[in-house]
Amino acid sequence: MTTQSEWKATGRRKTAVASVRLLAGTGTFQVNRRALEDYFPEAAQRLAVYRPLEISETLKKFDLEARVRGGGLTGQAHALSLALSRALVRWQPEIRPKLKEASLLTRDPRMKERKKSGQPGARKRFQFSKR
Repeated sequence: MTTQSEWKATGRRKTAVASVRLLAGTGTFQVNRRALEDYFPEAAQRLAVYRPLEISETLKKFDLEARVRGGGLTGQAHALSLALSRALVRWQPEIRPKLKEASLLTRDPRMKERKKSGQPGARKRFQFSKR
């Protein structure tokens, strides 16, 4: 364990970016200066954020200050999860194998495909007409 009292990390998912400050504390979570429960109304989104802490068994050991921007709420929740996992590894490198086994340190590379010119969408084509 390090003597530092603050750990920072960044996570991304689709177009969402999350910056996390992990502080030794009692378990209070703030996302964009709001409580986690207020910012992420769906339980699945909150579970995605809590998952790295549950796996590393550090749920009530830290206070979390996060700033998220871009994308939708689900993308932001997964970006926050990645950032939190990276911050936990900086705090204690020994928990890396646990988080890696749960696929929490992998950046999801899937992005929206761009729309091509002369077409109505990314993959959709205009209807073919023989005559």
